[in-house]
This record gives sequence, C-alpha cells and structure tokens, in this order.
Amino acid sequence: MGDTDAYSFSLTTFAPNGKLLQIEHALAAVGNGSTSVGIKAANGVVIATEKKAGSSLIEVSTLEYVVKVCDTIGMVYSGMGPDFRVIVNAARKSAQKYRRIYMEDPPVRILVKEMASIMQEFTQSGGVRPFGISLLLVGVDERGPSLYQVDPSGSYFPWKATAIGKNMINAKTFLEKRFNGDMELEDAVHTAILTLKEGFEGQMTETSIDVGIIGGLGVEGGAKPTFQCLSPAEIKDYLSNIA
Repeated sequence: MGDTDAYSFSLTTFAPNGKLLQIEHALAAVGNGSTSVGIKAANGVVIATEKKAGSSLIEVSTLEYVVKVCDTIGMVYSGMGPDFRVIVNAARKSAQKYRRIYMEDPPVRILVKEMASIMQEFTQSGGVRPFGISLLLVGVDERGPSLYQVDPSGSYFPWKATAIGKNMINAKTFLEKRFNGDMELEDAVHTAILTLKEGFEGQMTETSIDVGIIGGLGVEGGAKPTFQCLSPAEIKDYLSNIA
C-alpha cells in the first residue's frame, strides 16, 4: 500500500477509542459556522440563521443560507458554504426525480434519508472527506410539519426545536425555556429570531439574518403549503415587533 493509499485509509477507519477523527473535525467546522435554529409550530415550521459576511464589501444579499429545495421543503446549514452548495444540488435533483415518478414532492423523511445517505457515504470512502456541515430540513407532508437535523456522520434526528452552529448550546437552552408545542407559526418566527438574538454579535438587522417558513396542512382554506424565504422587509417587521 502506497503512502497516499495508507493516508486515505487512515482517514476512514476508527481510532482506538472508537471515534472517526474526520467526523470530529467536520463537527468542529459546524461548530465554527453561523448559528441556525429550527422550530416546529402547531401549524408550520420555521428555520432561521445568522447571515454574516467576512467583509463589509461583500454583497450580503447574494449569500444563500436558507434555501428552497422544492415547494414543500426547505433547509439551512451551519458550517462550510461550498459543501452546502453540493448538498443543495443533490437535494433538488432528488426531489425532482421523486416528482417525475410520483407526480408530487417527496415526503420530508424520504429526502432526509437521501441526504443522510450521501453524507454517510463520504465517511467511509477513501480519498474524500466528510461534509463540513450540519443541516436543518423542514417541510410539510401527509404527516404534517417536520423538522430534521442531519449531521456529517449521516445521522439524522427529528426535532420539535433545535439549534446548530457556533452558539448552539446556549440557543438550545433558550429554546428549552421558550418552546411551547401549541405555539403558532407567527410565535415560532418570533422565538427563532429571539434565539438568534441571544448570542448575536453586533446589531441584528433585516440583512443580517435569513428566515424561512412553511405553513401546515389545512391552513388558509386548505391551500397547498409552500416553503418561502422571508424578504428583508418582512424580517424588518418581525424585528420591529421584538425590539
């Protein structure tokens, strides 16, 4: 086995303590990323994240943190942006493939399993590294509103409310105190913004955070739920109400 092969092999095998060191490094990348939160309300789901640029000269409006995968599913990440782009493309292709076969958007859990499988595959293949991101996927299907977290290891978990990224420990503590299973979507949006504000550095504005929402089944006269990213003007309205 050559030096390169030996190195690749070492990255995809367990350490004596039972850990995959590359997964630990990937989780460290997630921990250095922007804080993102997700909250499942009684009638929908919200995800929100900090939107920070490395320079004041960057066009912040061009940065995508919260994205729409298909009409009924959206997601956000914490960690490395380039890795997120790869997963976004894979998620959209998977959703389109499902729609071509079944003539409808995929159930949230199906898309979650697809993305988790892709991320897990990169933990046991030589010559590659794990994705340096964690995801929060939200959507609505026949089971109602859903919120899932997917980690670099390929593990995934359903949540009522959670946080990932740099300030996730304090954010989760805040959510544990504020979360109420009966809260409506509007209250969930306010709570998500307040959670980000707890550990936010500097002044929070409508351009420094991204928020995505999707209403539950049966809202607005039974209209089909659709994931949408809130505009800066809409975010500004929410901020003015919690100031």
